[in-house]
Amino acid sequence: MSSAPQPPDVQHEVPKKKDYRIPGLRSVQTTTLFRAVNPELFIKPNKTVMAFGLVTVTLCVAYIGYLHAQQENKKDLYEAIDSEGKRLMKRKTSKWD
Repeated sequence: MSSAPQPPDVQHEVPKKKDYRIPGLRSVQTTTLFRAVNPELFIKPNKTVMAFGLVTVTLCVAYIGYLHAQQENKKDLYEAIDSEGKRLMKRKTSKWD
């Protein structure tokens, strides 16, 4: 059960650089539409753009949180007029307090 000898005309060539497999989906044959819809699969990661995006998203979330906190603080206040006609900002109180 020995393996059959190789014919003498077959040459063992060293694979060229282009024959090596490229990791990821860059080596797969795809349509232009698929590449346009899914660019993150084909574009090499850029750390400066990722850092900028992370900082931007973080600042946006912090700003929305700040606006929400300001709205919560204003919700308990109302403008009242005292007996002398002065305008005052008072906190709402419950009837149960």
